[in-house]
This record gives sequence, C-alpha cells and structure tokens, in this order.
Amino acid sequence: MSGLNSMSDPFSLNDKTILVTGASSGIGQAVAIAAARAGASVILTARDQGRLAQTLAMLERAGAARHRVVVAELRDAAQVAALVDQCGEIDGVVHSAGATGLAPVRMLQRPMLDAVFEVNFTAPVMLTQRLLFKKRLRRGASLVYLSSIAAHTGTVGVGPYAASKAALEGFVRCLALEVAAREMRANTLSPAMVETPMSTTDKEFLAAKSSHYPLGLGQPEDVANAAVFLLADASRKVTGTTIDLDGGLTWT
Repeated sequence: MSGLNSMSDPFSLNDKTILVTGASSGIGQAVAIAAARAGASVILTARDQGRLAQTLAMLERAGAARHRVVVAELRDAAQVAALVDQCGEIDGVVHSAGATGLAPVRMLQRPMLDAVFEVNFTAPVMLTQRLLFKKRLRRGASLVYLSSIAAHTGTVGVGPYAASKAALEGFVRCLALEVAAREMRANTLSPAMVETPMSTTDKEFLAAKSSHYPLGLGQPEDVANAAVFLLADASRKVTGTTIDLDGGLTWT
C-alpha cells in the first residue's frame, strides 16, 4: 500500500512490505523482528540459509503477517538481480548487511580496503539502483541505511570502515533528493557500539567501553526501533538525514 497508512497509528507498519538485508543475525535480525511486530510483511535476505530460517521462525512468532526468505550474496550482481525480481513491490528497505575493517593505515592493503567498501558501500548502492530501475519501490517508500558513529569521529585503526560509512552517508543525502518526487525518503542510522554476537566475545573490552557511554552501550533493539520509526509514516517528512544512536558518546 503506497502513501499514508491510517494516521490513527503513524508508527504502524501494517500493510507494508519491508526488505531487510543482513537479517540472519545482529542488528539486521533485530530490525526484522521489530518490523514484524509493527505489522510489516518482511522479506529476509542474507547469505546463510540456516540462520535466515531461524530468523524467520522468530518473525512468525512476532507478527501475524506473512514473511519470506531470499538467500542472496549482495556482492554478486546476478544474485542481487534475482533478489529484486523475487521481492515484488515493497514499501521499504533496511540495509543492515555490513563488514568491519580494522587496520592502521601503515598496514592497510588494497584487497582489504576494496572488500570493506564492496560490502558497506557498493552493495547497498547497487541494490538501491536495481530496486529503482526495476520499479520495485512503491510511492512513499522509505530507504534506511546502517551507517556508524565512526563516520563522524576519529578512531585509530578503523579508517577503512569509517570511510565506507561516510561515503554511504554522502550517497544517501544525494539519493534523498533524487527520490523525493515520488515521496520516497532516504535516511541513515548511525549507531555507536552495539552489543551483538560479534562484539560480545571480549567482556572486559565491552565493560571498559561502556564506561564512556552516558546511556550505556546500545542494544540491537535500540537500532531496530529507530529503523521502524524511519520506515513508518510517523517520519514521512524526515529525509536526507542521519540519526545518531551513540548513547551520548560524542558529547563526553
């Protein structure tokens, strides 16, 4: 359903179909669950079919809408094309798939830099291009991209990752202008450290980091709730912007 849903509940995703990338774990999984709870029909995509099946089971418990799984490697143009063909028309997409890239500049090698940009920048950009080219995005659709507070702050050793996210934010600001004529919106979410399975292996490191966050470390659900806001009609006048989810880190 295009345009506005019933404004009696502007935070509802009823009658919307949402594509979530990186939906097999972490933030992507949390976004998918939150969207389902808000009433959306969710299309899950990632590379791991087994973990996607686990997410699908969670969604079926979270909401009554029908959900689907499409396995795809977003760095592969043919698989991206197949994903878009299988999606049908959608009302929103959350680009959650991403990769870290840790290396001081003196140790940086081109293959690693290319790999980080391919996942964090090129893949979401080209998926967006395909969705627009194939006219899969309904009027009023919302496009949400996962950035990082690293794009705004300096941290030793995360140059490739920070640069890829900064590039993504620059792209989204331009995209927002291009799609506005169809009442589509494009925004980024910029979380600081979030406790995910990938980040919780070093408990001492997390405890030390947490002390720098006035509101504590983020949880996947915090990012997911912000994504639902951007997908919903409640944010229909929000576009071309970045919402920081840093727990007060940048103000300390």
